Amino acid sequence: MNNKRNKEAKLTLKSGHIFFGEIFGSDEPQVGEIIFNTSMSGYQEVITDLSYTDQIVCFTYPHIGNVGTNNQDLESFTGGCKGIVIREQTKFTSNWRNDESLNSFLTKKKIIGIAGIDTRKLTRILREEGSQPAVISKENLPNTKIDSMFDSFGDLKGKDLAQKVTCTDKYVWKEGTENENSKKNILKVVAYDFGVKHNILRLLVDRGCEVIVVSAKTSAEEVLKMKPDGIFLSNGPGDPDPCKYAIDAIKVFLKKKIPIFGICLGHQLLGLALGLKTEKMKFGHHGANHPVKDLKTNEVYITSQNHGFTVSDSSVKNNNNVEVTHRSLFDNTIQGISYDEGKVFGFQGHPEASPGPQDIRKLFDKFIQNMVT
Repeated sequence: MNNKRNKEAKLTLKSGHIFFGEIFGSDEPQVGEIIFNTSMSGYQEVITDLSYTDQIVCFTYPHIGNVGTNNQDLESFTGGCKGIVIREQTKFTSNWRNDESLNSFLTKKKIIGIAGIDTRKLTRILREEGSQPAVISKENLPNTKIDSMFDSFGDLKGKDLAQKVTCTDKYVWKEGTENENSKKNILKVVAYDFGVKHNILRLLVDRGCEVIVVSAKTSAEEVLKMKPDGIFLSNGPGDPDPCKYAIDAIKVFLKKKIPIFGICLGHQLLGLALGLKTEKMKFGHHGANHPVKDLKTNEVYITSQNHGFTVSDSSVKNNNNVEVTHRSLFDNTIQGISYDEGKVFGFQGHPEASPGPQDIRKLFDKFIQNMVT
């Protein structure tokens, strides 16, 4: 048994709630915004998703770690969430793809975990009070230190985290998925990396795209020199509003009438470039079982979601140029927007899944169609 297990630990919420449990993974104290995720699988993809930067993830599903971890299910090579909260740590891992235990994986990634927590109670608190800063630490960490960590962390509202997680230099992504036969490169897509998930890039390669990934602050002029057929705006963490550099670049692409597809943070940035506004949600959408309605076809898709900000409904009502294409059936928040007869569009959820259902993966096909017509 790993000696990091069974150490006394505590989870302290900014509102004053304290939970006691066992530390696993790294034992360095961490502060982050705590959210809950309702996915029943795909914990490794969640943990390594850069959209969870500066966040602590409470998994509502009780069996976390039972299939171990592997090198294929990484959504980023570096970074991810600050910590995880689970009901019970599994003693054994059993899966043919398993390379190492979750405990060992978290230790290497310097991510702290706490087990033995009543995650149902914690989730109810977060639903009632909203997402908030939290600290995972050893039980004996002084309250003065915890208060200091809260003060230094502040709030995710107003934080530009895209700069924190983006790539340093541009690169070409060539890997497709294991399940699809990738087509030859026929289209050039420049993908802005605001914290991009690997599976997004794989799906673009599958559809015959030469994918050039550029850093978040790459100028529109530099991208235009590459003569792209389309612009992809990736997912990412934090508040979209401070990312003025990205919003300004998108405005240039809109004037050039280049096909654009935005996911998650990219969807929100597209909305801001189109004159809409964004706002922070009470506890956001985090899970792989969220129903979303296509307002044109009335079809309902079960989708993967991970966001704490949303495009403001009131700002859309005052903008006749933007069409709302999708809405959440949980709270009616905006899930999709369209502009320029659909040549430019964004989706709040994650059509690439990983983890989650593949119901709305066809949005990638729509992006391809926009580039070839």
